[in-house]
Amino acid sequence: MSGFARHITRSRLFWAVLFLATWVLSQFSFQIYKALDARWIIRFPKKYQLNFDVVVGDFMDWLVNTANFWLFTFRDMTRAIAWVIEIPYQFLRNLLIEGFQTGIGDTAVQIMPSLSWIAVIGIVIAIGQFARDWSLAALSGTCFLYLAVFGQWESAMITLASVLVAVPIGAIGGLLLGILAYRVHWVELLLRPILDLMQTVPVFAYLVPILILFGFGPVAALVATVIYAMPPMIRVTIVALKGVPKELLEAGRMMGATQRQMTWKVLVPSATPTLMVGANQVIMLTLNMVIIASMIGAGGLGFDVLASLRRLDIGGGIEAGLAIVVMAIALDRTSQAFSERRMMHARSGTFLNRHPWTSATLVIVVGTFLLGLLIPAVQTYPEVLTISTGTFWSSTMEWINVNFFDTLDALKTMLLKGVLLPVKKFFVGIPWLWGIFVTGLIAWRIAGWKLGVIAALMMAFIAASGLWGKAMVTLYLCGVSVFIAVLIGTPLGIWAAQKPKAGRVILAVMDTLQTLPSFVYLIPVVMLFRVGDFSAMIAVVLYALAPAVRYAAHGIREVPPQLLEAGRMAGCTPRQLLWRVKLPLAMPQLLLGLNQTIMLALSMLVITALVGTRDLGQEVYIALTKANAGQGIVAGLSVAFIAIIADRIVHALSDTQKQRLGL
Repeated sequence: MSGFARHITRSRLFWAVLFLATWVLSQFSFQIYKALDARWIIRFPKKYQLNFDVVVGDFMDWLVNTANFWLFTFRDMTRAIAWVIEIPYQFLRNLLIEGFQTGIGDTAVQIMPSLSWIAVIGIVIAIGQFARDWSLAALSGTCFLYLAVFGQWESAMITLASVLVAVPIGAIGGLLLGILAYRVHWVELLLRPILDLMQTVPVFAYLVPILILFGFGPVAALVATVIYAMPPMIRVTIVALKGVPKELLEAGRMMGATQRQMTWKVLVPSATPTLMVGANQVIMLTLNMVIIASMIGAGGLGFDVLASLRRLDIGGGIEAGLAIVVMAIALDRTSQAFSERRMMHARSGTFLNRHPWTSATLVIVVGTFLLGLLIPAVQTYPEVLTISTGTFWSSTMEWINVNFFDTLDALKTMLLKGVLLPVKKFFVGIPWLWGIFVTGLIAWRIAGWKLGVIAALMMAFIAASGLWGKAMVTLYLCGVSVFIAVLIGTPLGIWAAQKPKAGRVILAVMDTLQTLPSFVYLIPVVMLFRVGDFSAMIAVVLYALAPAVRYAAHGIREVPPQLLEAGRMAGCTPRQLLWRVKLPLAMPQLLLGLNQTIMLALSMLVITALVGTRDLGQEVYIALTKANAGQGIVAGLSVAFIAIIADRIVHALSDTQKQRLGL
């Protein structure tokens, strides 16, 4: 037997023994505890548990009530931040929906109405035409017309005001921090773990301290949105600046450019196409955040979806959710078009020239303003002309329930008894001490001893916080959901890559799934399957499916044609070509898709706390309802640690696969 074969055999034996030992301990942990009279085997001893939540709570109280920075208190600082954010936000609300007033309360008098719905659509069309062409203008205009026709205009304009404030702050702040990290190495090293936590801690967890610091209202929601949306912009900026060709940097230095000129005249212009990808991500994350932020006073479409979820009003929830999707499509396509236009016109210097339709747009704005004073329908879309699809969606769901209840219930029962409950029993039965050891051992085996130690310490923190049982439920739900998502998504991605016509349809569906707000998935799932782990699993699979499909399709498409031709010349059948050539070469991309699927699954699990799951997500949600910052942060860190361990392990597997393939 060759050395490589012996290594493979030993590796398989190692994993088999580890799994068998874990299964035995999981199945018989309760009996062992009773036989040895050792409760600590099942639960971390309470007297040794960390009181980190109390420490965080006391720190938040000190920060809000006592902290003083000589010239001002911490509360003064938060009020100043709120004031700076509230000014543009209130201006945009007045401009888009409320109009400008003077006076307070009953004495308030409107001095100027808001932009009419026709004017806003006209501006959107002009921007679309300026960014690319008339096809984009028509798409953007149709999207905003949809908002008016289907009665979502007022809520959509409140959401748009939030987006127009949060996106520039997130994009510009992320750009500046990214530039600083690029220039100063220790800043990048400091930011890296902070960004890891910001992108893995559930958003509910930092809604709690923001609620305490900024109070309840749209400003607090905007602060939360900016924090949630900024990390991708920072990461993209660092990557984009590091990717600028060295030749351009040398040319700038030879021309005597200062560091400031190098940044704004060489680095940023050269990296603009990639930076616009980051800006696009900020827009998408901002829109995804509007529902969650509505829990602390954001209003708009997010509040409509949340209110519908609380009432189990499926029609209203889907209507508001589709309105967010429509707005997301318009903003997404427009931002992408601006990225392409900026790249095309950077050298010609025509990017900022006045657009020929500027005058026409101004005429529409002024004309509709004057006509709106005489004809109300010009200013505000007539309510009698609005169309509602709420009844249709509610009737559709009712019809499905009536005609397919037995089938759906049988499917639910089969998966619960055959998959969910056995897996749950396995994870929940793992003793905390053995779980810490196994996690560290797996991380060490795959990625080295450093990650092994870090993973063991992170799991020890979870156990010492008294959250081991909840964490195991989280792992079970995430594991099952990710497995099903990958099982469905990988074949769909392969199909999309090999059949272009089917691929267009599949990827269009994935676009829709990615732009639907996370809360929207809960409404039909709850109506069909009621509350519980099964409903949560279905919602997580739908939400996390897109990366598995996209990365599988991308990986198959990126297989070098010459290798495929070599396989055909060697006599491979299409099936052999797929299993022996395409899939092994696409494995790094498939693993990246797995990584993203895990991240999305963990983020969605916190949302599914609303449908009755009893995991770490429920702890975070309870902390939000009680404004308990300590409980929320500890539970959020526990979710983040699980995400970080999974991320590092999957990345290590991807790197190992790349080395084997010589990539």
